[in-house]
Amino acid sequence: MDPRALPPRLVIDPSLPPETLAELRSSPHLLRQARVGARMDTTKNPALMFVLPGFLVMILLVAGWTEFFVAGVGIGLIVLIRWMALDSSYRSTKRRLRLAQAHADRYILPEDLDRPCQMLLRRAQNAVEAILHSKVHRSGLIDSIENQVSLPEEVWQIGERLRRLSAMHAEHGKLIPRELPPGMEDAFKPYTSALDAAWTSLSQRVRHLEKYAKQVLKADKVYHAHMRLEALAARTPDYQQLIAETVRDELAHARIRELADQAAHVRKLFEESILQARQAAGELLRSPLT
Repeated sequence: MDPRALPPRLVIDPSLPPETLAELRSSPHLLRQARVGARMDTTKNPALMFVLPGFLVMILLVAGWTEFFVAGVGIGLIVLIRWMALDSSYRSTKRRLRLAQAHADRYILPEDLDRPCQMLLRRAQNAVEAILHSKVHRSGLIDSIENQVSLPEEVWQIGERLRRLSAMHAEHGKLIPRELPPGMEDAFKPYTSALDAAWTSLSQRVRHLEKYAKQVLKADKVYHAHMRLEALAARTPDYQQLIAETVRDELAHARIRELADQAAHVRKLFEESILQARQAAGELLRSPLT
């Protein structure tokens, strides 16, 4: 399946504290529950499991039934251990649900967007993923620190605006009659044009990201060839000796010069591709989405 046809991944505001980001990412199902206003069912609190056994133990102790009391204590201990495990999970889930509710406007789920907006956000995510997973990025040959900070923020800004655009698309579809009375078309046109302009701007933004990713991937290919050439360059003396020993002097000199020229050519291609990737990044980051 074409990756661009897949729904977008969860997007979270990267300005949140790291521990909050980690908590939200770990519980996408709770984010969905928080989005629809779900609450924890307190009637199912696992602490209630301990009440009945504890009450029975107290009755047996008061009645003086020692043998039943011992059995009751054993059952009570088992229930207590079970309760401690379940209660810890219950409390953790409740805490994470409250966190998701408190930050409901700081994350974007796929279902928050209509289909066109989902596809556009996915394209932005794919472009950023390609950049951050590239060899030239991981090797620090392009501005890795700037990429780590600016690109997640870029995806968040795009996603946030697409969420708003999706909501306005839905509202627009409900408000605009399917069949407009004669002469009323021009009255509704500015609102439709405003939505179209917003979509065009966001599409252009994503294309800038994809252009940057394309340049980075181009640099990656040349970098791969460059690394292979570096490995061969270490053995240049062996190749020179082989040529000098097997062909005539004039031909040997020409072949040796050819080796040197090829090495210089690949190095120049590599340097040019890195420069193009940096220029593409500069164009993107000079016009932040605000």
